[in-house]
Amino acid sequence: MAEVKNCVLIGIFDGVHAGHQELVKAAKVHGKVIALTFYPHPTAIFAPERTPMQLLPLADRISQLKAHGADDVVVIDFTKEFAALSPDEFIEEILIKKLSVSHVVVGENFTFGHKAQGTAHYLKSANKGFETTIVKLSENRGNPISSSRIRGLIFDGEVERASELLTRNHYLVGPVVHGEKRGREIGYPTANIGLDALACIPADGVYAGWLTVEDKKWAAAISIGTNPTFPGVRGRQVEAYAIDQKDLDLYDKVAKLEFTHRLRDTLKFDSLDSLLVQMKADCDTAAELTGFTRIN
Repeated sequence: MAEVKNCVLIGIFDGVHAGHQELVKAAKVHGKVIALTFYPHPTAIFAPERTPMQLLPLADRISQLKAHGADDVVVIDFTKEFAALSPDEFIEEILIKKLSVSHVVVGENFTFGHKAQGTAHYLKSANKGFETTIVKLSENRGNPISSSRIRGLIFDGEVERASELLTRNHYLVGPVVHGEKRGREIGYPTANIGLDALACIPADGVYAGWLTVEDKKWAAAISIGTNPTFPGVRGRQVEAYAIDQKDLDLYDKVAKLEFTHRLRDTLKFDSLDSLLVQMKADCDTAAELTGFTRIN
């Protein structure tokens, strides 16, 4: 029986964006692809206040890696003890003993080991019985594709550009929670989404997209903000109106909210009537952009 060659791909892989997908492709020619990732993000251990927002929950990161060609995904619990491993200890304990590596694929900016002393070129020159391929970072419009760049686009509301780099729509996942139920009162019942503290939420505004709950998927108009037209002080809310759907009972079910287009900024309207006129226009635009035919 031929010996199985394990090609280990190493990284955080938040978002599993176009650049990460190139790494997987590079690894596939070298044998069985094992994606080695870490959770939580290293910054959460050493500088919690600077922990980056997540483009994907861990479970979705794993499924996306597999969808793009990884045969297996190994998640290492990132702790201070793990971070204290020297580069050589990481190679010996994780790559050789744990993963039986024959080939390693990393991006050119990869670092590892205590105080990030190990680099991609250190791996390449390690002479530990495996080969190393260093992949140059993919670029888009002259700039490297990175998770931090994509987060910046999302925070600015540029969800179409973010989707281009992710090769899919950016989405949020969370339970449908009870809100003020004001949308129901004015004819636009919305699903309010409860989100993790690390959810990567787009800038305040109105978006077109999709709302999926269980096996149902609806074109949606999505609002992010504090609903400034109405009196009172409230935190940011992420809510979606499934266009032309009535009497949906979604409370406590897990919803997936995809963002396809940004429609406009959040505005404060002088009257409920002017708000309703704009909401109809938003829904018409969202329906057109998603290819949904509205019910007259």
